[in-house]
Amino acid sequence: MPKSTNQKLKLLYLAKILSEETDENHGLTLAEISARLAAFDVNADRKTLYNDFEELRHFGMDILAVKADRQYTYRLASRDFELAELKLLVDCVQAAKFITVRKSNELIKKLENLVSRNEAVQLQRQVLISGRIKTMNESIYYNVDKIHSAINANVRIRFKYFNWNVKKEMELRREGGWYQVSPQNLVWDDEYYYLVAFDASDRKTKHFRVDKMLRIELLDTPREKDPAAGKIDINAYSKSLFGMFGGETVPVTIEVDDGLAGVVIDRFGKETMIVPGTNGRFRCTVNVSVSDQFLGWIASFGSRMRIIGPDSVVDRMKALILEMDALYR
Repeated sequence: MPKSTNQKLKLLYLAKILSEETDENHGLTLAEISARLAAFDVNADRKTLYNDFEELRHFGMDILAVKADRQYTYRLASRDFELAELKLLVDCVQAAKFITVRKSNELIKKLENLVSRNEAVQLQRQVLISGRIKTMNESIYYNVDKIHSAINANVRIRFKYFNWNVKKEMELRREGGWYQVSPQNLVWDDEYYYLVAFDASDRKTKHFRVDKMLRIELLDTPREKDPAAGKIDINAYSKSLFGMFGGETVPVTIEVDDGLAGVVIDRFGKETMIVPGTNGRFRCTVNVSVSDQFLGWIASFGSRMRIIGPDSVVDRMKALILEMDALYR
């Protein structure tokens, strides 16, 4: 049999064919594999294919021979990712608000390359999530990478920051001026990425929605640390914020219906001390950034949850209730 022009690439093409067209439920016969290789201008016969399979097994590919209808088919039985794992990753990509629709589709196409064509069909699924809104800022994908690079290099960054206006247009804050901060951590909260950073101009730690950051640049100057950074627990910090809206962090005591114990634990953590009370209610004290978003969260449970103290927070809740009552009257 004369040698073909691509004979030296035989093992690579064979691995490609097995990866793309076979899996634990689908195989190819020796004749089918030979025909596939011939399409790549590679010659193959039964004896050499047996040796090739053995070489690929030594390389780490899990190639099985399965007998059916008096003939053997050959298949790649296992891979780095199981199909169920990739389905989970596809669902996460589709559900993530911070990834644009276009970037979601690109990522899913790449995930499909990790399985056979037969299994890839099962990854072409639509996660049904009511009211799912994807971000419109394509740069989010690269913003996260730049922020990680700045943290690893221990340098500051600068960027532009924007809000959406009623015309659905980007409107730069600070009249288009630069923000310059020392990145500390990335936090995932309420399905969005936030950058927690120290702003030297205000001498305080702030947070920014990463999908609203534009033109991130790494600077040559080293990062500064918040003087209180040693005392800040980033997990506790993110728990204290509601929708990442800031405010003065204070210990707030709330009285809660026993049936909402799971809600409190989910929001503030299992370490939250719960003090059983009477009439099917308990009390607990949590450190929170008191904002209208926090007060709205309390109000969403109606009479099943109420603030006990401190008086300043109780008064603020009363004022908000009166304001809302006047608005709807």
